[in-house]
Amino acid sequence: MSGSQSFNIAAHLPAMAAKQPTTVAVHFPYKRNKNNQPLYQSLTYAELEQQSNRTAAGLESIGIKRGVRTVLMVKPSLDFFALTFALFKVGAVPILIDPGMGVKNLKVCLEEAEPEAFIGIPKAQVARLLLGWGKASLKIILTIGPRLFWGGTNLEKMIAPIAKSHHFETVNTEKSETAAILFTSGSTGVPKGAVYSHGNFIAQVDALKHAYQITSGEVDLPTFPLFALFAPALGMTSVIPEMDFTRPGAVDPENIINAIKRFNATTMFGSPALIRRVGLYGEKQGVKLPSLKRVISAGAPVPARELERFTLMLNPGVQIFTPYGATESLPVCSIGSEMILHETRFATEQGRGVCVGHPVDNIQLEIIDINDDEISSWQENLKTPDGEIGEIVVKGPQVTRSYFNRPDSTRLAKIPVAGGDDFFHRMGDLGYRDQQGRIWFCGRKAHRVVTPQGTLFTIPCEAIFNHHNDVFRSALVVAVGPDGEQQPVICVETEQKLNRAEQKRLIAELKEIAKNHVMTKNIEHFLIHPGFPVDIRHNAKIFREKLSLWANERML
Repeated sequence: MSGSQSFNIAAHLPAMAAKQPTTVAVHFPYKRNKNNQPLYQSLTYAELEQQSNRTAAGLESIGIKRGVRTVLMVKPSLDFFALTFALFKVGAVPILIDPGMGVKNLKVCLEEAEPEAFIGIPKAQVARLLLGWGKASLKIILTIGPRLFWGGTNLEKMIAPIAKSHHFETVNTEKSETAAILFTSGSTGVPKGAVYSHGNFIAQVDALKHAYQITSGEVDLPTFPLFALFAPALGMTSVIPEMDFTRPGAVDPENIINAIKRFNATTMFGSPALIRRVGLYGEKQGVKLPSLKRVISAGAPVPARELERFTLMLNPGVQIFTPYGATESLPVCSIGSEMILHETRFATEQGRGVCVGHPVDNIQLEIIDINDDEISSWQENLKTPDGEIGEIVVKGPQVTRSYFNRPDSTRLAKIPVAGGDDFFHRMGDLGYRDQQGRIWFCGRKAHRVVTPQGTLFTIPCEAIFNHHNDVFRSALVVAVGPDGEQQPVICVETEQKLNRAEQKRLIAELKEIAKNHVMTKNIEHFLIHPGFPVDIRHNAKIFREKLSLWANERML
């Protein structure tokens, strides 16, 4: 988009509705028939455009206009898609918060975001009242479903006076104008609200389109609802599967597989936990998914054995891509399963980190010296030589500029470039660049363990132990000891429940493995954990701070 065209991310919808009005924009499962088969409701591009136009006019009529920060707590549904596009069309600023971040964090996030409007299902409205969410700033309440005692109006009543054919002119927002506030998962502290501009969203769509060669007319199965909102920008049909989106690791694999087969999905997006669950089922049942042209998995590195298992369902040459990035910047890098399975996995298993591939076209990625302090301006001498582990920093059009109402966090995360408006974002991740220009991820900066013998990095250390057949995953955490003299502990989650004797045998074997690697030879403490605390969105990011407290209790 350039020239006089709108930078509003929602402008893609009317363009696609004009270009392919009868193409289905979204299929949504709403109930099951007497044979227990899912029944789908669908909206064509023309219908989604029409419904979002009516909704946009309704939102403006109750005061939700350009710049109004609006909490959106609505489950995936046809209303969710029409509503989200309507919010973008009026130029409002949706605040998107992961419900899995916990009640305490949710309250803090909502206080920080200072929303003026709250759109939610009845359950969300009750929680808002009981827990005092946004009490100081909220003025407008809209309920999706029956409205009870909490005031405001509901969606049905709001759009009733508006003609079905109502045309709504999408607000012509600026490239740098705030489009949404997306809260991070909070895997290293309290979640922060990343401020997305319309330009960020458009750059993100362009990067995904070019990185994965997505073409108009394809069918997408997104198991993270927000990704479905990109479909109109790419001219795709979205198929929403039957699942609890807050529990991807507990998904029924048949629901995913049946939806892919029924609609001949060409693209699927899934978290590592979902990839694992569907892959295990597919291997056992001998499932084939010939319609898929690509699978995309993000949120955390996908273990090579999970990739290997899932690719058995795909046609030869079809890859699982694992983009690297964060809420503040996505995608940054990308790599396909072919390179992982035939090359980089072997270095990963030897403790050299996880290869996340080359940076995508419009990203400048640098590795700088590890530093926990604020960096006031960009200097070329911050950069480390290739092959040396440092902090990953990125610059590009999909990189968000700030956190909402968090000036201290913004200063710590951004490095201004002198003589202009440019900046580098500090990913908070550690890694290095190899001789081929590929980036290798070595874990979060906040999770490194500084010992008298040297600094240990999570991903390289853990990969050495994850290779053991009994290990589902492991986590390097800090145990007792002052800074610089901390004792490292490896917590282990096993593939299957082990009895006491089996646990003892496993720990002895892991200690032996540790001795054979320079990086892990000084690790002496191993603990078996019943089930790691992980983030709800991806079921993959380990809450190491909680694990560290647990380990300390057992070490004392």
